[in-house]
Amino acid sequence: MKFEYAPAPESRAIVDIKSSYGLFVGGEFVDPVDGHRFKTVNPATEEVLAEVSAAGPRDVDAAVQAARGAYTRTWQRMRGAERAKYLYRIARIMQERARELAVLESIDNGKPIRESRDVDVPLAAAHFFYYAGWADKLGYALSGREPRPLGVAGQVIPWNFPLLMLAWKVAPALAAGNTVVLKPAETTPLSALLFAEICQQADLPPGVVNIITGAGDTGRALVEHDGVDKVAFTGSTEVGKQIARSVAGSGKKVTLELGGKAANVVFDDAPIDQAVEGIVDGIFFNQGHVCCAGSRLLVQESVAEDVLSRLKYRLTTLRVGDPLDKNTDVGAINSAAQLERIRELSAVGEAEGAQRWSPPCELPERGYWFPPTVFTGVSQAHRIAREEIFGPVLSVLTFRTPAEAVDKANNSPYGLSAGVWTDKGSRILWMAQRLRAGVVWANTFNRFDPGSPFGGYQESGYGREGGRHGLEAYLQ
Repeated sequence: MKFEYAPAPESRAIVDIKSSYGLFVGGEFVDPVDGHRFKTVNPATEEVLAEVSAAGPRDVDAAVQAARGAYTRTWQRMRGAERAKYLYRIARIMQERARELAVLESIDNGKPIRESRDVDVPLAAAHFFYYAGWADKLGYALSGREPRPLGVAGQVIPWNFPLLMLAWKVAPALAAGNTVVLKPAETTPLSALLFAEICQQADLPPGVVNIITGAGDTGRALVEHDGVDKVAFTGSTEVGKQIARSVAGSGKKVTLELGGKAANVVFDDAPIDQAVEGIVDGIFFNQGHVCCAGSRLLVQESVAEDVLSRLKYRLTTLRVGDPLDKNTDVGAINSAAQLERIRELSAVGEAEGAQRWSPPCELPERGYWFPPTVFTGVSQAHRIAREEIFGPVLSVLTFRTPAEAVDKANNSPYGLSAGVWTDKGSRILWMAQRLRAGVVWANTFNRFDPGSPFGGYQESGYGREGGRHGLEAYLQ
């Protein structure tokens, strides 16, 4: 039975979005020296939210110099226990301003408010709490060796989890004694700029965190700057390859967390209803804008019809619409460019012979929207089974034996994550040993914890974020 829900809008009034924003350099907001300005848009309405600065080369240099000065004069010399106090303070302020952060994230990104409220913001604060605890225990992170910070970290983050990716990058860098220059994605800069205000509120020493906004040119200038000692990037595989080439031979330490095409494997003895919920969470969470999304569903032939029947029924209950409505399950696609890519690859799937299905779904007239979509009759040769769509599109394949499931799951240039659904613990361990993926979830999907490392193999990048492994990436 499908229930009708009364509208449950979150108040936008609790967020104060300024008409224009400068760059956050040396603890202050400053106007760009040789950059320009661009507009950030609400993807659900196409409304212009604010005018944001794009940092040019001299602006990037000023931010790196500010980070270097803070590292040399203050942050590097500070005792770990003192650094921890700032990280704890930032975490507490994020919790205090959680509702404001969640609303801003949904407005700027397009994701449902309940995801921002219940996942993104709590996890972001948890990362600062977690790494605050490590700040005075760095010797244990490197097995008794004497650890030292690297220096200035240049960090570039994507648009799918703006605040959470910021926390993944900034928290371990600061705990290890590094200073930071961070560039958020050009389509989702607002939560990073609010985080700059939180740094001011926490009395973080000027220059320890610097935030420069802009597009690809700004990120390139940051990555290639001679004053940067460590590069951390989360984003597309293609840009990751460019970064790897640009820093080769420079001596910079690099971590890359890139694309994925995760397999979600369902065996015939799996708890089907639980697996269906995991499938939905794996690909339709955050509109499929997840690098580790379970975009390839591998179902054992004997239960494929049953799984698909229950999955399709479940998709008819998903609510697509206003991201600020607390009833919404699937929000807006982040940008017009991303919507065009999703449409293009979905059309290719149909042209190659796969059968396309979406639940009855009334989409808003304005904004960037795409319905939850399932493709059946997919072969391993289809582009929709090989290329990262980064949207709410699921490709369904079948298998007969565990060995065939492993072969099909590993038939990908990526290797970020995978899921296994079965009642047998021995089969979970057998699969986990054979799947080429940085993370294997068992009877769940998209579960994250600050203490658990995350990262991939092959074209999904290298290095780990989260846990002790994420701390090692910022130490020498």
